[in-house]
Order: sequence, then C-alpha cells, then structure tokens
Amino acid sequence: MESTNQNQDPQQLKRGLQNRHIQLIALGGAIGTGLFLGIGPAAVLAGPSVILGYAMAGITVFFIMRQLGEMVVEEPVSGSFSHFAYRYWGSFAGFASGWNYWILYILVSMSELTAIGVYVHFWWPEVPLWASSLFFFVAINALNLSSVKVYGEAEFWFSIVKVVAIIAMIVFGIYLLFSGSGGPQATVANLWNDGGFFPKGLLGYDGSGGYQGLFSAIALIMFSFGGLELIGITAAEADKPEKTIPKATNQVIYRILIFYVGALIILFSLSPWKSITTDSSPFVMVFDSLKGFQFSLFGKTIYFTSLIANVLNLIVLTAALSVYNSCVYSNSRMLFGLAEQGNAPRFLSKLNNNHVPVNAILVSGLFAAICIIVNKLIPEKALEVLMSLVVSSLIINWLMISVVHLKFRKVKQEEQVRTKFPSFIYPLSNYICLIFLVGILVLMWITGMKLPVELIPVWVLFLYICFWLINRQRRQVQQV
Repeated sequence: MESTNQNQDPQQLKRGLQNRHIQLIALGGAIGTGLFLGIGPAAVLAGPSVILGYAMAGITVFFIMRQLGEMVVEEPVSGSFSHFAYRYWGSFAGFASGWNYWILYILVSMSELTAIGVYVHFWWPEVPLWASSLFFFVAINALNLSSVKVYGEAEFWFSIVKVVAIIAMIVFGIYLLFSGSGGPQATVANLWNDGGFFPKGLLGYDGSGGYQGLFSAIALIMFSFGGLELIGITAAEADKPEKTIPKATNQVIYRILIFYVGALIILFSLSPWKSITTDSSPFVMVFDSLKGFQFSLFGKTIYFTSLIANVLNLIVLTAALSVYNSCVYSNSRMLFGLAEQGNAPRFLSKLNNNHVPVNAILVSGLFAAICIIVNKLIPEKALEVLMSLVVSSLIINWLMISVVHLKFRKVKQEEQVRTKFPSFIYPLSNYICLIFLVGILVLMWITGMKLPVELIPVWVLFLYICFWLINRQRRQVQQV
C-alpha cells in the first residue's frame, strides 16, 4: 500500500505535485521566450525551412525525453539524471552531470532575472533594473521555500498564461490567413514563394564572414528546447509518477508539433519571410496585424494599437518568471540529490517542515544573486562567455542522458528486468540523438561558434579537478 504524504519520512521530498501540475510544467517547459522572441534570428538564417529545423530538433529532444522518462519512471528519485549517471556510469559521471546541470541553470537564472528587470522597466522606467529583479528574486524564492505544491501552482498558472497566449496567436493567425483580413500578402504560398522552402540552402557562406542556411540555424533552434528535461526532475515529488511522468512525456511531441511546427506554418504564411528581422518574430508580426482593429467597451472605443506592446510585454514577462521559477526548483532538487550522493556538502540535503530543501534553495539563490551583480558590472564580452557556457552545458546534459540510458538498459537487461516505460526504438534512438548532438557541435565549429565548443573540454576538465580534490580531501579525513 502506498504511503500518504502525512506518513512520509521527514527526510524525504514530499510527493505534492499532482497530475495537472506535471502536465503544465511539461507544457510550460516547451514554451519560453525562445518561442515568442527567439525565432527571428533563426528565420533570417534559414527562411521557411526553419520549420523543418524545429521538427528535427523537436523529435530528437523527444527521444531524449523518452530515454529520461524510462529511467525516472523505473526509479523516481531526487537528482534525476545525476542519480542515474552516478549509479550506472560512475561517481564522476554523477558528479559532473549534477554540477553541470546546476551551473547551467544558475546562468539561465542570471539571464532571466536580468530580462525580468528589463520587462518591468518597460512599464515603470523610473524603477531601477536591479530593484525589480531583486523583488521577483525574493518573491520566486519565497514561493519555492514554502512548499513544492506552491511551486507547482505558480508554474501551473504561469504556463496557463503562456499556453493561452500562443493558442490565441495561432487562432488569430488562422483567422487572418483564411478570412482575407490579413491582406493580400497573407497566403500559404509564402512558404515557398521567395526562393523556395530552402531559400538559403542547407549551409552556405554568406560572403560577409558568416554562414546561412538550415544547418547554420539548427544550433539556435535546438536551444529553444532547453528545459524540457525538467519533467525528470519532478519525479521524486510527483504523485503517482508511474502514471503522470509517461503521460507528460508522451505529450511533448504533440506540443512541439502544435506550438512550434504548426504555429510556424500558419505564421510564416501571413507575410513574406524576408520581412522578419533578427529582433522580431512571426508572433510579433501577428500582434502588429492587430493595429487596425478596435472594439467598444462600456461605450468607449479601445484601439488594439495601445494594447499590443503591453500584451507582448506581459507574455514575455510571464515566460521569464516561469523559467526562473523552474530554475529555482530544479537547481535546489539537483543540489539535494548531489548531497544525498555525497557529491555536495551534506547540509544541502536539509529539509524544512514542508519537505523543501531549504539550504539548497538558499545556496542556489545566493549564486544567482551574485550573477545579477556581476551582470551589472562586467563588460558585455564577459557575459557572452558566460552564456556560451550555457550552450556547452546544455549539450553535455543531453549527451549524458543518452549515454547513461544506454548503460541503464544494459544493466536492466542483465538483471532481466522489463522496464515500465521503455523508450522508442532502443538503442537506435540513442545513437540518433548522439549523432545529432555531435553534428550540432561540428556545425557550430564550422559556422564560427567555436567558443562554446572549445569550452566543453575545459569545463569537463575543471569538473574533474574539483571531483579529484573533493575525493582526495574525503580520503584524508577517513584516514584521520
């Protein structure tokens, strides 16, 4: 018989995330600022073929999620893939994957907190950027310190806002396209009229020191999906993970097809792709199309022109808050898992009365806060180096999940254990993912994004040195 939350070990995380929380957390992970604002640069590089790029990247990420899903359903524990790397690959693999994930989302926290300040500044320019960033820093961390259910509720409503916004944009885009209200330029033929579906080819030199084409945009596309692995982090606190995790994981592919591929097909049809710039996106263009609309409210005429910028700002602010909220949650659970493994200080495994890893949240928050200060002081070039580390960490994260899954399945086969939620076409899907991710690194190197690739061996070496020093100190203490 399953134990209730009331009878749970006080030193264990509480299973307070219900099915609706898991579903919306998974859904919110697929929808971020990368979808609303980040499509522009990729569209400029590849044209309409960026739609195919999102489909390819989405399928690859879905394979990775199924691999992770199989492991967390079988062993729903804290630390997620760090736990599996530690158990099925070795102590350094567990150490490296956990700390790599933690630093990845500390850096993401830094960028999102900075963005939050910018978005608030849009409405209240007299408020200093640091002040609004600090306010939401305190508010989100306070939510996470209260209980996992409060985190789940907050993320549930953040995700609702994002989902409603994108569905509204898709529906309105369909209306503009097929009603004739989008103007003479709105036609499905926009997908191939200006130079075909691959107007810039697969990969080509642009004549000015850069590259263009679908393959040059694939790296930008891939990183839009960062955060989907959060489903695995929730396993230790999910109510009935053997049911909720498979359901949430399987629905990822449909969300990708609807919110990315389907939406882009509609939105790229509304206007020639050449009108898109690096600082805009098809979603922004849909809102721009609203400028000619007006309606009456309580006898007063309301013009959409005055609402467009405010609605967009509210959406991207919500997306940034959602990402930071998930960063606080996932980082604290990863630190908790590392502490239980012995790969982080033991005090990080302390839980408060609500079964929340309070010290892990506070330590992660401290480092995120330091990053805010550093972000205000260091030159822009230094910030670019930090964000390049995000790119490197994300690639390492996905590569390790696929490799660890191969080792996990090998052990289960030797034990003659039939897993509850087997991944697709094992082991072929693992090799597809590994080849695809390594291919992205090669393309990044070819197209001039060398720094993130060069940082990977440097970062792994740094992690190994830290691991060696910690183990050396541990052995010295044991000898004494």
